[in-house]
Amino acid sequence: MSLKVALVTARTALALDEDMPPLLLALRNQGAVVDTPFWDDPEVDWSRYDVAVLRSTWDYADRLDEFLDWADRCSEQTRLVNPPAVVRWNTDKHYLVHLARADVPVVPTRFIEPVMDATAELSRFLDGGFGASTVGSCGSFEQFVVKPSVGAGSRDAARYRRQDHKRAEAHVARLLASGRSVMLQPYLARVDHHGETAVIYIGGNYSHAIRKGPLLRLDDALVAGLFAPEQITQREPDAEERRVADAAFRACSLEQPLYARMDLIHDDDGRPVVLELELTEPSLFFVYAPEAAGRFADALLGS
Repeated sequence: MSLKVALVTARTALALDEDMPPLLLALRNQGAVVDTPFWDDPEVDWSRYDVAVLRSTWDYADRLDEFLDWADRCSEQTRLVNPPAVVRWNTDKHYLVHLARADVPVVPTRFIEPVMDATAELSRFLDGGFGASTVGSCGSFEQFVVKPSVGAGSRDAARYRRQDHKRAEAHVARLLASGRSVMLQPYLARVDHHGETAVIYIGGNYSHAIRKGPLLRLDDALVAGLFAPEQITQREPDAEERRVADAAFRACSLEQPLYARMDLIHDDDGRPVVLELELTEPSLFFVYAPEAAGRFADALLGS
């Protein structure tokens, strides 16, 4: 009997998902019956499927509670991959606190919660203040990043100079006023030439990696679409990047995800640190690793 698989996407994302065609082909080549339903389509009967795989639900960030409620309901009707507990943990970047406590090196981050004062918290951050809402040592820096703790595709993220602190403060205040937690991070300038290293795991094992060019440019407008344009090339991570990515993967959650992407950048000393973990709906860049879609199909159908 053929396995029925839902590769779950969003209306605005399906045509943009470059991973979908090779994954559809790999699964169908192994005999699976595959659909690409939208997560928020009320007409979908999720119990029709043996497994539902989160692939490009890239509009969830603006509807997080609705999305998490759907994930719980879906998992009651079929097997959801990655599971709801992983999704709930990963969709809010407060997980960086968990990683830091597990001795995984992360980008230094100060969290500001909606009940806090934007002016005071930004001032403490710029002065190098360390408090309970900070992970890692921020040290000295000339530029910094403001972004929401729940977000995707660099939406609502911006890079500022110190002298732009009034614009940054307005950005922070706007996010807090909408009930969103905010992250402040030093801008680690080595990303300008080294880029990001995205290390991808499938079925619990290292699969492949890519390089992403720097995404945030000074004075750019906020991202208007689902994600910022990316410059992608193949890359093989070095031994230290693999070590940090492996440590992050082991620490990432209570349940091992079927697929994961660890995004790393280098700090001012050239050491890799975790920028973020992508365990919910990550691009896996199959076009840069032709065998990876087959590995994904093997891991899914064999799990």
